[in-house]
Amino acid sequence: MGQARTVRLYTRKGDTGVTGLTGGKQVPKEDDRVAAYGELDELSSFLGLAQAELPEALQPTREILERVQHELFILSAELASPPQGTQPAHRIEDRHVERLEKEIDTFSGALDDLQSFVLPRGTTAGARLHVARAVARRAERAVVRLHRASPQRPPVLAYVNRLSGLLFVLALRANQQADFREIAPDYSR
Repeated sequence: MGQARTVRLYTRKGDTGVTGLTGGKQVPKEDDRVAAYGELDELSSFLGLAQAELPEALQPTREILERVQHELFILSAELASPPQGTQPAHRIEDRHVERLEKEIDTFSGALDDLQSFVLPRGTTAGARLHVARAVARRAERAVVRLHRASPQRPPVLAYVNRLSGLLFVLALRANQQADFREIAPDYSR
């Protein structure tokens, strides 16, 4: 019977303000590449929080969010790989973007026609999905910022763009499921 090995969750390597990319290249922690996959990590955490609030009737939404969390790890691994280094075996592809588009079309087809923006609120699940949508937009801006300095493949840019659209329709769907009435912004206030 062997001794249990203790796994340390810290390396002390980042104590000087640098972190390692895939392949070992060291970059500052505020590097655009690190910021982009860090935003995706935050988004994934918000998706987990949103899943925790979804009622049983929205099980399909829970499954979509879990799948997206896996895809965000795929995308993060790609972003953590410098262009000159070894690329990960799995990457975001056109099929991932097409699946998001299909889901947006499916869920938006079941919603009332929107004539304007809506206030980001609603049920707990809907409001959390709106927060995730806003974080997805911030993550998209970080990926685009990285793209300006280090061009990314088109499916990466399309994926992060479509993701916020999916989260928007899922938020509206969660609210609709609970008969929550959306409210347009009042610009006269």
